[in-house]
Amino acid sequence: MAGTTEINKPFSPEETRRIMHHLQQPAVFLNMTCDWPVLNWTAEHLSSCLGDKLIRFRLGRKEKTKAPAPLFETQCSYVEASVAQFLSWTQGQSGTDVGPFSEYSYSEYWAYADYKYIAMLFQDQPFMFEHVKWSEFGFEGRNGRESTLWIGTEGANTPCHLDSYGCNLVLQVQGRKRWHLFPPEDTAKLYPTRIPYEESSVFSQVAVLHPDLRRFPAFHGASEHIVTLQPGQVLYVPRHWWHYVESVDPITVSVNSWIELEVDDIARVGEALTKTVVCAIKSARSDDNTDNWLNPTEEDVTSHNENMQYLNLAVRAWAQKQRSSCHSKLSPEFGDTCRVKRDSGGQIKKNSDRVRNSAPFSIPYGPHLISVRCQQELRRMTPEDVEVNSSRNSAVRSQEDCTVSSDPAQTTKFAAAVRLDQRTHECNAGSTRCRKCDCADGTSKNLSEDYKASMHTTITTNDLLDCLVHPDIITRVAELLLEKHTGSDTTTCSS
Repeated sequence: MAGTTEINKPFSPEETRRIMHHLQQPAVFLNMTCDWPVLNWTAEHLSSCLGDKLIRFRLGRKEKTKAPAPLFETQCSYVEASVAQFLSWTQGQSGTDVGPFSEYSYSEYWAYADYKYIAMLFQDQPFMFEHVKWSEFGFEGRNGRESTLWIGTEGANTPCHLDSYGCNLVLQVQGRKRWHLFPPEDTAKLYPTRIPYEESSVFSQVAVLHPDLRRFPAFHGASEHIVTLQPGQVLYVPRHWWHYVESVDPITVSVNSWIELEVDDIARVGEALTKTVVCAIKSARSDDNTDNWLNPTEEDVTSHNENMQYLNLAVRAWAQKQRSSCHSKLSPEFGDTCRVKRDSGGQIKKNSDRVRNSAPFSIPYGPHLISVRCQQELRRMTPEDVEVNSSRNSAVRSQEDCTVSSDPAQTTKFAAAVRLDQRTHECNAGSTRCRKCDCADGTSKNLSEDYKASMHTTITTNDLLDCLVHPDIITRVAELLLEKHTGSDTTTCSS
């Protein structure tokens, strides 16, 4: 048709969905969103669209981001402000122009409007939903209504966590964000915790940028994948991949959508179990049960009766889905319905549990699809590998707004911490004395002192919960519960 230009995308919706079906690690899609109206959603544009509407911003001290402990959302401050006031604050203005931001110094704090459901923000402007076109990724009918908006300043971050169910598609709109990702197999090395408690989120006790390797020694063996997401790019985060996300530009805007998966049904039972256990124990009165354990995203503590009703509903839903799937020859990877992250939960099951097509498929990596590489792999690459990798990425770097990059500063810092920890524990083979140990039998004075200190350590309620609701434990309990009350195996359909 005259006057119109058809834009050819590198992958059709069907091809894109098939690629994601087979992806086992994070990957970045390029040149897929150049005609999406949502790319105009800069903070300034959103300010004009939202007017005086107030949204909640989370504020954290910049200095705490450098601490060897995560800055959880329970430790942050919160204000209700307009995007216009937020922008005035970032520009160094003061007084009434910045509203409640006036109590926080821009040089000392970062701000983040996170998890803002577009369906609620623009309920009086539904045409805005069509600006987001997830249908082009193979999810017919999915748009901004099933998406979430994020607006932040440099340093704004999300603590390292995994989402209990679903996979994640993230579009960067303005500025850049750096993602630190770890595979599900590294769960033990990330020291999972459910305190603070948030339905469908499992947090890590490790500050991934500044890890305390003395407290969390296994973390040095974690397979860290780092990518800096540029405007126009879409990051695919597979199911149960851990991620820490930080804004690296003065203002960032991104949009994401969590995609429900068929394999999440048993995970919802596990999440219901977790909620029942956590609420029951943390609601009990005890001397050490005085911490702020409920994440601000949760409205209130639900009663034991409500939690048991939720658990029974989850079990019945799983049983119903099992009966339906036993009569169907098809078991699709992605669910037909959308559920946002906080609607319900699940528990950790590895990517190997995903149902896959047995037909061979080669993922089309190249200038339009870039794999997020493991940092340890990059350090082990030979010069020939580096040359090949550089050649592959040169086509990407030649395109404006199409660069996927690792952060060498963070990689070097991480590697230095690993080497320090390894040197501290390195021993001479066949020797009775350790290089860095003080005792003839190879034990260090520090270890002896640690042992003595451990004799006087008190087990806290949160320590107990970390064991009781550990992902592996919850997964097994969920399986036992389903076998007991449905009379069927959780891994196969009865004939």
